[in-house]
Amino acid sequence: MTVTSGATASGKVLETISAGVADVASGRVVVGFNWTAVEGPAAIGFAATPGRADGATTTPDTGSYGGRSLAELARLTGSDNPYERAIGIAACNAHWNVDAADLDTGDGLTGIPSEGRTVVIGRFPGLADKLPGAVVLERNPGPDDLPADKAPEVIPGSTRLIVTASTLVNGTVDGLLALAGPATEVTLVGPGTPLCPALFRLGFRRLAGFVATDREGCLKAIMEGAGARAFRRFGRAVVRQQGG
Repeated sequence: MTVTSGATASGKVLETISAGVADVASGRVVVGFNWTAVEGPAAIGFAATPGRADGATTTPDTGSYGGRSLAELARLTGSDNPYERAIGIAACNAHWNVDAADLDTGDGLTGIPSEGRTVVIGRFPGLADKLPGAVVLERNPGPDDLPADKAPEVIPGSTRLIVTASTLVNGTVDGLLALAGPATEVTLVGPGTPLCPALFRLGFRRLAGFVATDREGCLKAIMEGAGARAFRRFGRAVVRQQGG
């Protein structure tokens, strides 16, 4: 495992979420086909599992991750191995994504006004119904999407920017955030979203993530290749608002 230091390697967002992660033992670490999970004492954290296109092949220290401290695993956000980076992000989320009274139930997409220009990074199921007219940027664009390299043309000046948490794993989140102006309302969405309040200082206005209420159900679903919809019944989608 190679860990590089500083914001240059892992980016400011990953540097922020890994800071302050507790030095407590992790439980199980699961790298499923679609999702990666790390079990902590108080919560389970998730991250999108990278694919071959992201350079993922295998974990270099297979069998050694479970039982390490969350803080040690969180430092893997600086790894040059995509699977380890996902484990690191999931470990951060096992620290931050603890169910709390200040979290609203929701996916972060309901009630978004239709006025202005909404740009979405990454297409996901039901998007057309929830955000009709949104401009969607995709690494593998469909017929209604724009290619991801159009981001510098469409993000500046947008009213809203909705970023899927998979951008933490593929390393694009900091560049996308830099393209958004100070007036752009930026939301990070998906089960892999860290509910870390310090992210508001970087320009996010809303964090829409997931907290697990049935650990065994979540982990079993992920081990069996579940997508987000399949394991959401084992927890709840939540939103942390800036100033909330």
